Amino acid sequence: MDIDADKVALLRRGEVPIAEPGLGELVNARLADGSLSFTTDLAGLATAEVVLLCVPTPVHSDGTTDLRAFDAAVETLSDVLDRDCVVVIKSTVPVGTTERTARALGRATVSNPEFLREGHAVHDFLNPDRIVIGATEATAADRVAALYEGVSAPVLRTEPASSELGKYASNAFLALKVSYVNVLTELSERLGAEVIDVAETMRLDPRIGTAFLSPGPGWGGSCLPKDTRALLHAAKQAGVDFAVLADAMAANRRQHERVVEKVREAVTGSPDGSLAGLRLGLLGLTFKAGTDDVRESPALAVAALLAEAGAVLTGYDPGVDRTADVRPVHVVDDPTLVAKDSAGLVLLTEWPQFRALDWAQLAELADRPTVVDARNLLEAEAVTRAGFAYHRLGR
Repeated sequence: MDIDADKVALLRRGEVPIAEPGLGELVNARLADGSLSFTTDLAGLATAEVVLLCVPTPVHSDGTTDLRAFDAAVETLSDVLDRDCVVVIKSTVPVGTTERTARALGRATVSNPEFLREGHAVHDFLNPDRIVIGATEATAADRVAALYEGVSAPVLRTEPASSELGKYASNAFLALKVSYVNVLTELSERLGAEVIDVAETMRLDPRIGTAFLSPGPGWGGSCLPKDTRALLHAAKQAGVDFAVLADAMAANRRQHERVVEKVREAVTGSPDGSLAGLRLGLLGLTFKAGTDDVRESPALAVAALLAEAGAVLTGYDPGVDRTADVRPVHVVDDPTLVAKDSAGLVLLTEWPQFRALDWAQLAELADRPTVVDARNLLEAEAVTRAGFAYHRLGR
């Protein structure tokens, strides 16, 4: 059930309005067998045994969470649900929200946060690495656990506060890891080390793990920035000095600036050189490969700084339509248009398709065949042979 009639109409036709591999096929298969339907009518929830609340909970720049849509949904549900229906909160919400919702609805309410990666959501939903159930009533927890019958994953039963905080803590820790390795890129450059090898040294330690240790232009997207801000705000409200988290956020902003410095040096010969009037091509606009999501994308944070410095920006991304409004970037649908007459290319998103581009052709089209690889994605020798001056992070 959704209040957006246009979205519901699309879904009824089997058209999924977001780019998520495998989701369209899954939705259409369930529509075909009758196990899934979409509606704008609240009456459709009247006989539900379980209702999952998946309402957006945006976070303001000061870390406070906007719960207006969430609270409106809760108020709407209060009059239509069956007395024995269990409400499950999938939205990421501040600690205390589940218990507050339970009081408002007068019924069992459970925290069951999602841990899905954009671009891998279907796989992650069907193959979760953990299932967290925060409930004060065992019978309600049992009913939620039954939803995952047949799924092989650890199930953690806890109280709602731990479940709510655990979601924020998980995402914020991932942000910490990315900021950590990005600071190491600057340190590696100054000490003459190779950050790729430094990161690999860390990955080989099972206590550290392999994920979120790739140097890049910073972290972004729809989850990590907002959840990190929200957790820092919660810590301040509780009187806890979460300095390491504040430092990670500052390091992320610094990484955007470092990429711009790298671009300045690559195209002008000086980290303080002027970019005014220079045409730069951006490869990648989404916050990561495999999605069309540009929300709080580090690529766009870098783009904003480049535009502020006077650069004229053209961008290409396999996941972004050329009609998209991604200011200050003029979006095109052909990577050759990004290279044409450019003073430099900046690779900002790790789309594997970028490795397969005809780099010799791009070099011929560029005014100054220079590329700054902010994702350390490309093969330096191949790009150099094609005629580009190649620059990257952490070396």
